[in-house]
Amino acid sequence: MTPTVQSLQWRLIALGFPLPEFGADGDPGGETIAAVNAALDEIEKLRGWPSPPQASSAAIVPADWMPDAKMGRIVCHWTAGAHKASEFDRGHYHILIEDEGKLVRGIPSIALNEAPAKRGYAAHTLGANSGSIGVSLCCMGGSNEAPFDPGKYPMTREQWDALTSVVANLCRRYSIPVTDKTVLSHAEVQNNLGIQQRGKWDFTRLAFDPSVKGAKACGDKLRAEAKAKL
Repeated sequence: MTPTVQSLQWRLIALGFPLPEFGADGDPGGETIAAVNAALDEIEKLRGWPSPPQASSAAIVPADWMPDAKMGRIVCHWTAGAHKASEFDRGHYHILIEDEGKLVRGIPSIALNEAPAKRGYAAHTLGANSGSIGVSLCCMGGSNEAPFDPGKYPMTREQWDALTSVVANLCRRYSIPVTDKTVLSHAEVQNNLGIQQRGKWDFTRLAFDPSVKGAKACGDKLRAEAKAKL
C-alpha cells in the first residue's frame, strides 16, 4: 500500500470526490485518476482557466476496462475506417478512440490477451497479440501513404491527445515501461520487434501535424507525450 496515494484518496473523498468502487485503498487506479482530474477541473473553473486536453474525462480509461492481467506491451493502431467505432472494429481492439476523443470499449477483454492468448482475444497485431493491449483510433478510411492523403476521416488532434492519455493510464495500471518495444505503433512492430507484418503504416504520418514523418518519428512523439502524462 502507498501511504501518499491513500492520503490523497482520503483528501479527495473529504472534498466530495468519492471513490465508490474501491475507496481509499492506496491503489492509484482509474477511479483515483478520474477523481483527481475532476478536482482539477473544478479548480480550473473557479480560476477561469480552460481545461487542457489531458484533463478530459474522455481520456480516462474506466477501472473496469482494465482487469487484472499480466500485460507487457501496448500496440497503437488506426482502424482505416470512419470516425466512429463499428462492431467490426470493437471485435479487434480493446479500446477505440473516436474523432472527438471519446473512448469506446472493445468487445474482447484485455485479460483474454494475457499470454498465452485465450479464445476470443483481440486479434489486432499479426504474431504479437499475446501480452499486448490493442488501442485504435477510428480514422484514416480511404487514406494513402505516398503521396500522403488522409482521406475523408483524418486522424484528429483530439484523438491523439486521448491516445497518449490512454497509453499513460494503461502503462500505470499494468506497470508497462515506456520503451520502443513496449509502447509502439503497428508501423513499428516489424522493425522494433522483428515480427513481420503486412504493409501496415499506422502510424507513419499524422494528419493533424504533417511535419512528423516516418514510423519512428510518430512513435517517438507518442512515447514522449505518454511519458509526460505518467
